[in-house]
Amino acid sequence: MTTSQQSSALHENEGVSEPETTNKSAIQAIKNKRHKQPSVADLVEGILAKDLTALSRAITLVESTNPQHLKKANAIIQECLPYANNSVRIGITGVPGVGKSTFIETFGTFLTAKGKKVAVLAVDPSSTLSHGSILGDKTRMEDLVKDDNAFIRPSPSGSSLGGVARKSRETIILCEAAGFDTILIETVGVGQSETAVHSMVDFFLLLKITGAGDELQGIKRGIMEMADAIVINKADGDNLKRAKTAKVEFNRALHLYPPKESGWQPKVLLASALKNEGIPEVWELINTYLELAKTSQYFDHKRKIQNKFWLLQTIEERLKSDFYNNPAIKTELQIQLQHIENGTTSPFAAAELLLRMK
Repeated sequence: MTTSQQSSALHENEGVSEPETTNKSAIQAIKNKRHKQPSVADLVEGILAKDLTALSRAITLVESTNPQHLKKANAIIQECLPYANNSVRIGITGVPGVGKSTFIETFGTFLTAKGKKVAVLAVDPSSTLSHGSILGDKTRMEDLVKDDNAFIRPSPSGSSLGGVARKSRETIILCEAAGFDTILIETVGVGQSETAVHSMVDFFLLLKITGAGDELQGIKRGIMEMADAIVINKADGDNLKRAKTAKVEFNRALHLYPPKESGWQPKVLLASALKNEGIPEVWELINTYLELAKTSQYFDHKRKIQNKFWLLQTIEERLKSDFYNNPAIKTELQIQLQHIENGTTSPFAAAELLLRMK
């Protein structure tokens, strides 16, 4: 090698060769570890030890439509059940643009500062192409996602009504077993029925804004009847005066509805999640409700009713899943779809034929 070659900036010195056996075996060991699926016992142990990785993996199994995963998920839920039912479950809904994510982040941060462990089940609308989440709530809750006392789980809502993920109820149990004492469930809030989320929470919070032209006329009667409180968000600056007017109107409207079984009279509050105003008052109101519900035994009564509802919903879901996963039905379904396209049969006749196969 000449002196000019050695001094050139483009010259590359000979490196040390990699030890073949050591590196290959180490790499293979890492690959094997990554592909190894943890057992039910491993995941349950991790969840009870508050390991968020184990919790996330268990929730992924719960959300899966794979029959093998379903069996494993059911075993995990069964093991975690004795450690569940020890949280406050709060449903939060509202139309897109009302500021749900900002409110939840501010509210969640307020709760963790008080020593609470908060799990947020943020249910995104599903993409019709990929069937995955399209809003990405984790990216919209930058501060809360970094909080050690918080856990955020965005889940695609799929085809379930009201934007509630198909397995949200089971996910609640896993989060409670992992030590989370406050569960916030955010729904899509695009006008579908919110009955599903109402059937799994202790307190149902409806977020509203003013200036969108839907103060009263845009509220569906069913959602108003389910709401335990209405929070008018973005009540700041030039919008504060309108928010106060809307508060009076909502209070009048709420008094027109029949009294709730719990004996609770829903309240209307003002808040600005962006400016961190009105958040303590919301938490105080929720605690007032919980105290009333527990004293009157309504809290436990409602939980028992919800468990019965979950049973019926689970049966419906399982029947539907078993039907569509039946190999013979899968084959015949494609044939019938082709017949419908060709106009040689009706949807009703095709459905009757497929249902008789089951």
